[in-house]
Amino acid sequence: MEAVTTALVLLLAVVASGILARILPVAVPRPLVQIAVGGLLGLFVELRVLLDPELFFVLFLPPLLFLDGWRIPRDEMLRDWTTILELALGLVVFTVVGMGFFIHWLIPAVPLAVAFALAAILSPTDPIAVSAIAQRTPIPRRMLHIIEGESLLNDASGLVCFRFAAAMTGGFSLAEASLSFVWLALGGLAVGFLLTLAVTRTKDWISDRFGEDSGSQILITLLIPFGAYLLAEHLGCSGILAAVSAGIGMSRAEARGLVMAQTRVSRTNVWNALQYTLNGIIFVLLGEQLPFILSSAAETVRAVGEQEPWWLAVYVVLITAGLAVLRFVWVFVSLELTLLRRRSRHVSPGWRIVAAMSLSGVRGAVTLAGVLTLPLALPDGSPFPARELAIFIAMGVIILSLLAASIALPIFLKGLRLPPETAHAAEEDKARVAAAEAALSAIESFQRESGEEARRAGLLDAAASRTGDLYRRRIERRSHRGDGEADAEARLGERIEAEMRLAALKAERAALFRMVRRGELGSETARKLIRELDLLETRYGG
Repeated sequence: MEAVTTALVLLLAVVASGILARILPVAVPRPLVQIAVGGLLGLFVELRVLLDPELFFVLFLPPLLFLDGWRIPRDEMLRDWTTILELALGLVVFTVVGMGFFIHWLIPAVPLAVAFALAAILSPTDPIAVSAIAQRTPIPRRMLHIIEGESLLNDASGLVCFRFAAAMTGGFSLAEASLSFVWLALGGLAVGFLLTLAVTRTKDWISDRFGEDSGSQILITLLIPFGAYLLAEHLGCSGILAAVSAGIGMSRAEARGLVMAQTRVSRTNVWNALQYTLNGIIFVLLGEQLPFILSSAAETVRAVGEQEPWWLAVYVVLITAGLAVLRFVWVFVSLELTLLRRRSRHVSPGWRIVAAMSLSGVRGAVTLAGVLTLPLALPDGSPFPARELAIFIAMGVIILSLLAASIALPIFLKGLRLPPETAHAAEEDKARVAAAEAALSAIESFQRESGEEARRAGLLDAAASRTGDLYRRRIERRSHRGDGEADAEARLGERIEAEMRLAALKAERAALFRMVRRGELGSETARKLIRELDLLETRYGG
């Protein structure tokens, strides 16, 4: 019963932090509010969540990494794949090596393997925290896609390095590390992708022959990341990469278009709620752990040979600064190399772009989830060296990087303009025209195949005319782009039409609710009609 109560309190804290983040007079990133709410829980509520490291890792990371792999735009990743790999793989190795030696030099009481483990867990960035920070100062789309792609891959590479380094606290072998990394990576990628392929093909076969059940379809997607993770770990591969690979495989499977629209809408809502909940709980737990960590600060600092607790703050500031410097250097070099490869005349990247990309390296949920999985004891039963210190430093870096980004990132992003990308507009126009032409062909086929009774009554031709006019107008609007002023006028017309439709839909829904309150409309019929209006509003509001 105590576990249920704790879970409910954590969920309530997530809800409360979301409300607070919206009503505060200044823009405060939601993760920071969640940490503050968790801190209040730790101070005034007898909660003190004792987390089993492995259980925490299994419960939180597989679905989050799976969703990252599922939703990341593949075409955007492929376009900037060199830059993403340079940041996601090269920067991780650069960070692990550089920060590992730096932490060991800064705090000699921390063994080198533990320093590497801490550096590895500090290397992944958190795009959700960045998105929360940049809500009122949107990140340019291409930059955001690069950050998302980097986060997807560096979550995996950083955590794989972390798990291996944590397991090697008794000694560190570069050769053994290299071989293990190759096996962990390739095996994990294969397990996740193949499992998703097998599961999706099986469920599609069953749905095709016996019908589709939305509830079971959604439940299957929720189980896939856990299955991929556990299977890969059982085989000695990386469960982290398996979860990411399963998400990428899910994205490919969805391209077959065999799932009902209603299932997709419901599934999206379920996954959005799950992502919000898991990330919120992680940050609330971070805050809830802070009072206990701070209360043992004096003992922790004495364990590393210092006398005053304020040395812990010095360590956090220096390590955060070191991470920022390494990231700034790597981002600058990466963008320089990218520009050299893509342009005959060398143009140096603007310092604001480099600074914004560097500040986007906010640490968050993955760092916290990973550091809490440090084992409590070594295989010989002795306590894990400097575990409390590593947790304290990780928490401090998360909070400090969030604060720095929330203050400085909007300043650097304000007025920042990247070169316009017209390819997306042309691609969208081409797709809408092709879809409209297919719809017109389907309308013509429907007319030919429909019964003569409807044709004689004139109903079929009238319905076809009304439906076809919608698609003909779309083709007309989308097929004659080119003049900038005409394009702007056409898009303004589309926006006005969408706003008009939204106003009409809201009026329809308000009228239905009034009829329900007056007892003039049954609840079942009302649910059906309101759902139709909600789906249409989502369509025009998107």
